[in-house]
Amino acid sequence: MRDALLTLWQRPLPHHFLSRIVHALMRSTALPALRLAFMRWFVARFGVVLADAVQPELAAYPTFNAFFTRALRPGARAIAAAADAIASPADSRFSQSGAIESGRIFQAKGRSFSAIELLGGSAADAAPFADGEFATLYLSPCDYHRVHMPLDGELRAMVHVPGRLFSVSPMTTRGVDRLFARNERVAFLFDTAAGRMAYVMVGALFVSSIETVWSGEVTPPAGRAVRRWDYAPGQHHFRKGDELGRFNMGSTVILLFERGRITWDAALDADAALQVGQRIARYA
Repeated sequence: MRDALLTLWQRPLPHHFLSRIVHALMRSTALPALRLAFMRWFVARFGVVLADAVQPELAAYPTFNAFFTRALRPGARAIAAAADAIASPADSRFSQSGAIESGRIFQAKGRSFSAIELLGGSAADAAPFADGEFATLYLSPCDYHRVHMPLDGELRAMVHVPGRLFSVSPMTTRGVDRLFARNERVAFLFDTAAGRMAYVMVGALFVSSIETVWSGEVTPPAGRAVRRWDYAPGQHHFRKGDELGRFNMGSTVILLFERGRITWDAALDADAALQVGQRIARYA
């Protein structure tokens, strides 16, 4: 109840209007001294580790968004090498994981949402994940905001689902019902050695701009209708650790797997800190 009350202020906000303003500001090259001062404050406030970046000098970034989506230097992350290892797709917090029960995915105490609505309303897309497994990974402001492939896979479809843009902070996750099925998101369906995998990038307030390496910026624009792209076999193949895309601020990744195909690492507690490439599960 406390979290629900504390998130009430977000409900009447014009989410997309505010996010588009921030989208423009984060790409502005004006007022470089002010921008540099803000980036220095951001690094100090959130504990950003610049030593991991290809470019550790803040003054070299032409916009705040360039800094926020900075690339990692080669070797900064080790990708789990075992053939059956499923790697973390992002620097993040291991927020939730477990079984998909009767088609529903746990969000927080007393709150859940369906796999069908998460994937844009398609029962056929959600069917492989009936009684399967899920994991929710939360990216905080300090994290590296590019996302990667957790295991080898073939992209079969991409679905853009328009929606609101609530914050995805832990407090909002506890306070807003069906948060991840209400926020704007982009879902990817892959064929992998672990069976069908859904990989969902959930947007959030400020800015909800989601990009992929093969199609560029998917959102904005937000639109009102679900958009879908289907891909032929061999069109988009990714290896474990390959970059898939990036969040331009605001971010959660949700992974869905088929029943009986994967086992989460027992050492991963809720809220465990993860890095790209770290093993989070094994598949059979």
